[in-house]
This record gives sequence, structure tokens and C-alpha cells, in this order.
Amino acid sequence: MRSISVYTLLLMGLMFVIDHVQAAETPKLRIICFGAHPDDAEYKSGGTAALWAEQGHHVKLVSVTNGDIGHWKMAGGELAQRRTAESAEVAKRLGVTSQVLDIHDGELLPTLENRRTITRLIREWDADIVIAHRPWDYHPDHRYVGVLVQDAAFMVTVPFFCPDTPPLKKNPVFLYSSDNFKKPYPFDADIAVGLDDVFEKKVNALLALESQTFEGGALGSAEKTAKSPPASQPELRKAWLRERWERRQGGEADRFRAALVQWYGPEKGKQIRYAEAFEICEYGRQPTAAEIRVLFPFFTEPEKTGESR
Repeated sequence: MRSISVYTLLLMGLMFVIDHVQAAETPKLRIICFGAHPDDAEYKSGGTAALWAEQGHHVKLVSVTNGDIGHWKMAGGELAQRRTAESAEVAKRLGVTSQVLDIHDGELLPTLENRRTITRLIREWDADIVIAHRPWDYHPDHRYVGVLVQDAAFMVTVPFFCPDTPPLKKNPVFLYSSDNFKKPYPFDADIAVGLDDVFEKKVNALLALESQTFEGGALGSAEKTAKSPPASQPELRKAWLRERWERRQGGEADRFRAALVQWYGPEKGKQIRYAEAFEICEYGRQPTAAEIRVLFPFFTEPEKTGESR
């Protein structure tokens, strides 16, 4: 009886060690995505965020302004509260976290105070990956989010900058989300993520951005709002929005097909219908192909792609 008891205890101890070793070998990633307004990070990174979240990784979507002039009919605190609630609902549907900073829409500047704010947010999230706009764009808020995140890319590791928040021990990988701007150089997709498995989830999440998706945001009008399906017809409304995002994410997949083939292999890469794409910022950590596969754990195994980096 004694030998059975000892054997059982040894087996239990071994299983405990194995479980903890496996847990230590597969730490959960922490990703923070910055957008200028309470829809930008959702639009640009929402699908990839959902993929990370489905695997248990931790994603935070941050709007650096409160979006309080982003509508043709309403503005101020009422709109800021509405858009904050919309962003929170999108995050809930994607399985991620959200935060909206209280900075006026259209008034963001690359100040030292704002650099500190961005640095603290990245440190507090203990980020492995940071995503933001590129620093050239039609909208000044978009540009300055890119500048602020670039400016934080080194400072997040400097101990005596914002000493009230512990510095990161390892610099994250900083990524740009995709855009269509050509100067000073076009967006270059180092990474493309297939969204086919979460495309419906992203569309369902974006339905919550009513002020932007169905009312047109700052460039809307009563006439434009009237042309979109009413809330009383939810299925028609979803189909209307889905058709628009099929074009948008389908266009991303076609435009960045080479990157999809690189990371998913020729067979799967050519079949992906919807995608989001990212460019690696040269100011943060420069990942190898193997490291990218750890950071994007939904890619096809490397022996099937033959990519190099």
C-alpha cells in the first residue's frame, strides 16, 4: 500500500512539473494598438486582434483622442461619450480591451506630455507588440499618433524617462498598420494576416460603430445617413456593412498577396480572401522570421513557406 502511495505522489508531482513547464514555454503575448480616434485601431487591427484573443493573448485598443468632433451633427462631450461606448462594445465583441484618452479630436500634438502618456501606456501593458499609424497621413491626429509612438519606441526602455513607471526590460516590436499614402514611401507589408476565420466576427464588432459606419462620421450628412439601412433592419444593415468590408479586406489580401504566401505558404496564401497587413518600424526591436512566428502564432509552419528574414 505504501509503494502505491509513493508512486501516486511521484506521478502527481511529475504531472505538476510538466504542466508548469508547458505553461512557462507558452507565455501569453501582450499587444497594444494605437489609433487616433475611436475606430482607427478597430478598423486597422481588429481582425488580427480577434485572432490573438482567440488564442488567449492580451490585446488593448487605444484611441489617443476622444473623437469629440467626429460627426456631422453632434460634437463635444456627448459625442465623446458615445464613441467611447461604441469602442468599448467593439472591444467586447472582439474579446479585447479598449481605452479612449481624453484628448480633443483634431487637437493632438506630439508634445512631451503626450510622449510620456504613450510611453506609460506601453510600459503598463508590458507590450510585446505595439501597432500604430505611420507618421504620414491625411489627418494630423493620425500623423502625430505615428510620431508619438515612434518617439516612445526607444524611451520605453530608458529607466529615468517617466521613472514613475518601470521601464520595459525588452523593447517591443513596433508595427505600422497599412495605408495607401505614397510619400515619402508607400506602405511595405512585412507581415500579412489572413482574416477568413474571424471576418464575420470583425464585421459583427464594427456594427457597434454606428456613428461612423452608418452615420458617416465627420463627413456624413442627413442624406448619407438616410441611405444606410436603419437599425430596425439589423440583417440588412449587417449585409450592407459586410459588403463594404469584403471590398476593403479583400483588397488588402489581393494587394499583399506576396506577404500572405510568404507566411502561410503558396497553397493557403493564395486562397486567403481577407487580410490585414503590417510594416515593421525600424525603431523598435527587429524580429527574425522565427520571432515573427512566435508573435503571430496563427501562421503556417515555416518548413512549408521557405521564407527568410
